[in-house]
Amino acid sequence: MTQPLTEAPPDVDYPGRLPEYCGDLGIRIDRQGRWFYHGSPINRKEMVCLFASVLYRSKDGGYLLITPGEMGRIEVDDVPFLAVEMFTCGAGRDMVVSFRTNMDEMVTVDGDHPLRIAEGEGSGEPSPYVTVRTGIEARLTRSVYYELVALGWEEDREGETVYGLWSSGSFFPLGRLDLPD
Repeated sequence: MTQPLTEAPPDVDYPGRLPEYCGDLGIRIDRQGRWFYHGSPINRKEMVCLFASVLYRSKDGGYLLITPGEMGRIEVDDVPFLAVEMFTCGAGRDMVVSFRTNMDEMVTVDGDHPLRIAEGEGSGEPSPYVTVRTGIEARLTRSVYYELVALGWEEDREGETVYGLWSSGSFFPLGRLDLPD
């Protein structure tokens, strides 16, 4: 017999009827994008890619795996994916930038899949992210971020000099060049 859950089912945008809520599934994704089940690594990439394909974000910010039969929470240390390879087409304002994630998903930087740069707490180091799908991001690996930065240039944006790049007709800031006094 199933024990009653003390936690309410999460609110999530899901295309269809939500299955039974099972609570915590015992799955964790660490900051390096490695998946664990009750502390043991899940080493089969095919299994991890299958789980990744049913990954959703609840409105409270948590992560869920949702299959036709059940739904449950998983723990994510930072974001679930890493952008591990970059591809470009065109140049300058006509450039299109795409990334391959560690789950072999392709994402093109555009208005629906923007780049975002967050500063690391305490260190101030930039942490670059790209939206993969609604509410789910990939963090760019350091080498991919350096490759991306090499493609950028200065733009005047509302009186400020901003360093960034163009992709799919939109400008994505990577940082400011003029420091405040």
